[in-house]
Amino acid sequence: MGIFTSLKRELNYISGTLGTLKWIGKLAPDNTDLIPDDFERIVDKFPDNIAFIFEGKQLTYRAFDALANKYGNWAIAQGLKPGDAVALFMQNKPDYVACWYGLTKAGVVVALINSNLESKSLAHCVTVANAKKAIVGIELVAAYLTAAPQLEGVEAWVAGGAAEGFQDLDAVFANTSDARPPKSVRDGMKAIDLALYVYTSGTTGLPKAGKLSHMRTQGMTRSFIAATRAGPQDRSYIALPLYHGTGGLCGVGLALNTGGTIVLRRKFSASAFWDDVVDNDCTIFVYIGELCRYLLNQPVHPKENQHRLKSSFGNGLRPDVWERFVPRFKIKRIAEFYGSTEGNVSFVNFDDMFGTVGRIPKYMEKALPAKLVRFDVEAEEVVRGPDGLCIEAAPDEAGEAVGPITEDARGRFDGYAGDPVQSQKKILRDVFIKGDMWFRTGDLMSKDKRGYFRFVDRIGDTFRWKSENVSTNEVAEALATFPGIKEANVYGVAVPGSDGRAGMASIVADEGLDLVALVGHLKRELPVYARPIFLRLQPEAEITGTFKYRKADLVKEGFDPAIVKDPIFWMNPAGSIFEPLDQAVFERILTGTVKF
Repeated sequence: MGIFTSLKRELNYISGTLGTLKWIGKLAPDNTDLIPDDFERIVDKFPDNIAFIFEGKQLTYRAFDALANKYGNWAIAQGLKPGDAVALFMQNKPDYVACWYGLTKAGVVVALINSNLESKSLAHCVTVANAKKAIVGIELVAAYLTAAPQLEGVEAWVAGGAAEGFQDLDAVFANTSDARPPKSVRDGMKAIDLALYVYTSGTTGLPKAGKLSHMRTQGMTRSFIAATRAGPQDRSYIALPLYHGTGGLCGVGLALNTGGTIVLRRKFSASAFWDDVVDNDCTIFVYIGELCRYLLNQPVHPKENQHRLKSSFGNGLRPDVWERFVPRFKIKRIAEFYGSTEGNVSFVNFDDMFGTVGRIPKYMEKALPAKLVRFDVEAEEVVRGPDGLCIEAAPDEAGEAVGPITEDARGRFDGYAGDPVQSQKKILRDVFIKGDMWFRTGDLMSKDKRGYFRFVDRIGDTFRWKSENVSTNEVAEALATFPGIKEANVYGVAVPGSDGRAGMASIVADEGLDLVALVGHLKRELPVYARPIFLRLQPEAEITGTFKYRKADLVKEGFDPAIVKDPIFWMNPAGSIFEPLDQAVFERILTGTVKF
C-alpha cells in the first residue's frame, strides 16, 4: 500500500469517525429529546421536500408528518399511555414508518413484526411485546388470522381497507386530527425509555424481541449519515423489509434526519433495480450482501452504468461478491458495516478497505473498546486462562467479538423482552476483570495488525472436521465463484465414526453443472478439510425475510436419500469425484465401510 493511499485511507477514517461522533456523540440516557423530536425538526426545516417515493406516488415531509400525527392522536384517543405497546404488522409502505414514528409521538412502544410470519411465530412476537393492540395492513389480514386464536386479548385494527373481525383504522382516521400531539404527552420521558421492539431474524427457534430505547434507535438512525455523506439532496433506495434494522431504521433514519428522500419498494426485485434507481435518480443504496449477489447474477442491464449512486451501505457483502460488484457497477463508496440491532459492538468501513467491516486503530482503542476473545469452536465456548479470565485473540486469529456493557449510548444492552434466559446468554462475565460484563455477539471475527476487522462466521455455523475448524462462510464464497452456481448454503452434518461434522452444501445451480471441474476448483480454493463432502441440488434456496439462509431443517435432513428428495452427490474418496448418492452408498457410509 503506497503512502498516498495510506494517507487517503487514514483521512477518510478520521473524517468518518468524527462525522459519526458529531451525530451520535451527545446521545445520553437522560436526554429529553426523543425520536419524534428529531424528525419533527427536519419536517419543520424541509416541509416541502419529498420524504417518500412509493409506487409512483410522492409524499412530502409535511404530508408524512400529518399522517404520523393521526397515528399519534389515534393512540391517545384509544387511551394508550407512554410505555404501552402496539404491534405493527404491515408490508413496506410509507404508512409503516408513519405509524411507528407517529406512535412514538404518544410515547407508545411499537413492536415491528416480521411481515412473513404466521401462526405460532406471529402470536409469539405479539405476545412477548405485551401488545395491547395490533395494527395490521390489509394485505396481511389472512396471515394475522392464523395467529388470532392465540391473541384474543389483543384488539386488532386494519389499515388500508376494511376486514371482518378488525376495527377499521381508515374510517376512524377520517375524523382524527392531523395536528401534532402535544409534546406534554411525553413529559417525564427520557431517551433511555423504550421505543421499539425489533426482532432477531435467526434461522432457528422463535424470534427474540430486542429492546430499543429512544437513545439506541436515535443512534441507529444517525449512524450512517457521515459514512455516506448524506444530505437533503440525496435519494436513498430501500428495498429491504422495514421491520429490519438495516433498512427500517438505519436506512430510513439516514433520510429522515437529513431531509432526504426515500425511494421505497415493497419487495426487492433484481430485474427492476436499475430502472428504479436510474429513473428515480437515487444516490444511495441500502443493501444486504445477498441483494448485491442477486444483482451480479442478472444479465447486463442497459442502465446499470447510467446511475448516480455515490455510495451504498449495508452488511453481509461477501468478498467474492464485493470484488466483482464494484468494478461492474462502479459505485464509488461501499460502507460495509458490522453490528446487531440489540448489541453494542459495531464497526463501519469508512476508508474503502476491501473485504473489511471497519477498523479500530491503536489510537482509538480506548474510545472504541470492542475486543476479540479466543474461542474454542469444538467446545463452543470462550477460552480462559489459568486466572479464569478470557484471552484476547492474537492478530489475524479468529475470536468472538465482544463489547463492554456500560450505561452510555454505545455500551448498553437492554436484553430481550420476556426472555431473561436468552438475555443472560448474551452476557459474558469475568472477561478481563473479575465482575465485568461484556455483550456476546455470537460472531467470529479477525483483526489484523492495522486494526481492520473481517467477519469470519457465525458461531454455530463454524464446524469442526478432521480436527480443523471449517468456516461455512469461506466455503460458500469458494462455491459461489464457480461458474453455474447461483447460491450456496453450507453446513456440517454428522457422519458416524468420523471426527467432527462433514461439510455439506445445498446449492442452486444452472443445468449441466460441471461437477468434475468443480472438484478441481475446490482443490484450488480450499484446504482439503474444508472441501464439502456432500452436495444437495435444490431448485431454490430457503431464506428468512432478512435474506439469511435457513439451515436447521437442512442439517436435520442431512444426506439421507430416503428423506431428501433433491439430488445428492458425495465426494467418493476413492476417485476424488462427486458421484450420485443412493441408499446403498448411504448405508455403506453409516456402517463405516466408506472412510473419509
